[in-house]
Amino acid sequence: MRNRRDWFVDIALFLFAVVFSVVTADSVRPDENMSGGEQIADQVACGLACALVFLRRRWPAQLAVVLMLAGTYFHYLTGATLVTLFTVAVHRQRRVTAWLAAVALVQFLVFLARGPDTGSKATSSALTYFALVAGAIGWGLYVRSRRALVASLKERAARAADMARRQAREEIAREMHDVLAHRLSLLSLHAGALEFNPNAPARDIQHAAEVIRDSAHQALQDLRDVIGVLRAPTAGPDGGEGGPQPTLADVGRLVAESREAGMRVTYQQEAVDADTLPAVTGRTAYRIAQEGLTNAHKHAPESEITVTVSGRPGEGVTVTVMNPLPGSRTGSRGTIIPSAGQGLIGLGERAQLAGGRLEHGPRDGSFVLRARLPWGCTKAMGR
Repeated sequence: MRNRRDWFVDIALFLFAVVFSVVTADSVRPDENMSGGEQIADQVACGLACALVFLRRRWPAQLAVVLMLAGTYFHYLTGATLVTLFTVAVHRQRRVTAWLAAVALVQFLVFLARGPDTGSKATSSALTYFALVAGAIGWGLYVRSRRALVASLKERAARAADMARRQAREEIAREMHDVLAHRLSLLSLHAGALEFNPNAPARDIQHAAEVIRDSAHQALQDLRDVIGVLRAPTAGPDGGEGGPQPTLADVGRLVAESREAGMRVTYQQEAVDADTLPAVTGRTAYRIAQEGLTNAHKHAPESEITVTVSGRPGEGVTVTVMNPLPGSRTGSRGTIIPSAGQGLIGLGERAQLAGGRLEHGPRDGSFVLRARLPWGCTKAMGR
């Protein structure tokens, strides 16, 4: 079905064929002594050819062949022939266009083989015809290539947009996990302690309840911060989100919170000056240490955990979180928090974006999480 634009184009090309035939009528007539019947036949053929322009969308190649062959006997078909050749070059396969170009070339060679008179009007008219045919095919191929280029650019833009949306979703997932998993693991740890020891002294129960409340409030605040960042129209400085950003110096606070929850954590910072460490690298190291502590909360809540951050300019930064492998899935504080492994996947992606690498797995009876980062991370996400 033709839409309004198709009808507009078809009518415009029909008028072009008609006007072209009228304007060039005197120049293409090879014999001024044509009989009246021959002139009428030429004019009828011209009108029919112009009307056939409306069928060019369904049978462009067939119409082009018919018009090119009929043009050998009739003199006013050039406009319609040019339109159909242009349509074939734009919409049909290149091999079809090549076959029609070959037909035109054969006609031209036959014309030359007849030895035309170089000074005659008929020879000039024929040469002009073949030049116009070549121009119509060439212009159609140019339009086809142009449209293919535009379509390719649109496809690439669509793929880039899809990739950007996918990366944004992955970044949001990492941020939501990193921000909330640590708080909720502490909250679950305290709740498990209350469940395991309901007859604890009232002071201990009150303290645990206060910690649970504070952790829940902090988790809600962190959630509000993340949602606020997602709704913000622009990013904050250093390519990260707006608002205060965690740094390497905040790892000590993470350790203090874990100790407050009753975990045994040893923190070592070797040769790294938090003040000279690039901010993005510090935030990445913070997130890795945070996820390592979260995993330890889940799987080894009563084990000795060691967090080590070391490095210097030119050598990069290494973050290591190590805890003994649990002997069972249940500890004295209750059931261990379930895990889907998304945190390690997110950390691997974060380390890769930072230009580093992540290693994790059992080693000598302990589970070791180690990330090696370059001193300056330019891609890692801020929060």
